[in-house]
Amino acid sequence: MANKTTPLLLRALVEVSEAQSLKLLGGNLKTANVRHLSSCGALAMRRASLPVFPTTPVSTPSRSFINLAAQISNRRMEYTECRTLRYTPEQMYNVVASVDQYHHFVPWCKKSQVKKGRNGDIQAELVIGFPPIVERYTSEVTVIPNHKVRALCTDGSLFNYLETTWRFSPGHKDLPDSCKVDFYVSFEFKSLLHSQLATLFFDEVIKQMVSAFESRAATLYRNQQEASLRRHSR
Repeated sequence: MANKTTPLLLRALVEVSEAQSLKLLGGNLKTANVRHLSSCGALAMRRASLPVFPTTPVSTPSRSFINLAAQISNRRMEYTECRTLRYTPEQMYNVVASVDQYHHFVPWCKKSQVKKGRNGDIQAELVIGFPPIVERYTSEVTVIPNHKVRALCTDGSLFNYLETTWRFSPGHKDLPDSCKVDFYVSFEFKSLLHSQLATLFFDEVIKQMVSAFESRAATLYRNQQEASLRRHSR
């Protein structure tokens, strides 16, 4: 199944790339929309200046991966999101810092193991994907209890670069037992195919992952949350 699917995906991506190249070489296009992921879970469109091409005829680009690679030479993607949740900073920190539990609730995470070194450093090994595609990678995890969790990929065949950072701070004073959660992820796939697919599905995948942590907090702390609400409503 994988052998049949991959050539079709590659062909589709190349055809999309070729169509985009023809538009850029049309002569009357001065600016182009570049997909940019920005704060608070929203997708924004950033205007990027492009050189003005002459109106004289140009040759049709050949179908090759050289053209495809040139268009996405900068393959690193970033995403930030901020949410105010009705859980304490300590509760949300405990959810995120429990990396060994990720396989129970994080989408597409099949396995999660944590190893602690002699100097106190934390190594997390995650297996992600869906059959028949399964990948594993290792991250170095650093924490500031109840305030921050940062993971940096140090080994794996999937990413050239991967960094995730969670920050937790007290919520608004009018919302007792709440916290502000700031999430940041930056990554770059090694595979050209993965990079192209990520531009299509990245925002939805990340939103599902962030929501999964909120749902996990609800599962663990729902009773405490309801008790807190009743206490402050009196």
